[in-house]
Amino acid sequence: MKGYEKREVLKVNSTSVTWMKDAVASEKRLRILINGEEAIKLYCSPVMIRELVVGFLMTEGIIEGNWCAERMSIEYGDEIVVDIPAEGKVKLEGGTITSGCTGGVTYERERADVSITGEISIERENLKRIFREFQKASVLYNETGCIHSAAISDGDRILVLAEDIGRHNAVDKAIGYCILEDIHLNDKIILVSGRLSSEMAQKCSRWGIPIVTSRTAPTTRAIEIAERRGITMIGFMRGERFNIYTVPERVKP
Repeated sequence: MKGYEKREVLKVNSTSVTWMKDAVASEKRLRILINGEEAIKLYCSPVMIRELVVGFLMTEGIIEGNWCAERMSIEYGDEIVVDIPAEGKVKLEGGTITSGCTGGVTYERERADVSITGEISIERENLKRIFREFQKASVLYNETGCIHSAAISDGDRILVLAEDIGRHNAVDKAIGYCILEDIHLNDKIILVSGRLSSEMAQKCSRWGIPIVTSRTAPTTRAIEIAERRGITMIGFMRGERFNIYTVPERVKP
């Protein structure tokens, strides 16, 4: 499925009023079933669904036991239904609505405050180049103006880019892709379009991602998590400038 639809809109500017087709971001309800029983409902863009489900379930630690991503079934219709055969316990207690768009859900889990020591550093000019490439590659955003994006980079090139109406979903998709492709995250950079809130910092902390960078700003709690875990947190990546909030040593002149 595509991540957008063409709809008739009335375009108004200072000199004209014109009906024309425009791209509008698609939004679908995603129902996640585990062993045939509904566990979670999310709203998302109908692309990279397998990656979204894997990234979300693994990051939040919802299934405690064995399950196989290759065996999940995905049905597309007015809503998207995913059914996952799994063994073990399903842990849904402690779910909270996040500050993310489209009613994101996150689950509070105890995280060990072990310092992240990922062996990666990047020069300032290279970081700016990669972020420019990231923004240009966000096809759905460029089409609709209504999409968040997230990407994983090895410091030289972008390995995966994911887009979604929800910023948390975009991050889960990028992480889910890396899980499925067996790409280790403890020496990578994650680039995101949205604000860096505590939930975003926790997701990166869970996988030991050492550098997080965004076009917008972090919250105080996100900075506190980054400080505790040794994450390099970078915000306001715009043109030639950016702010480094924590662990600046990984960004070289």
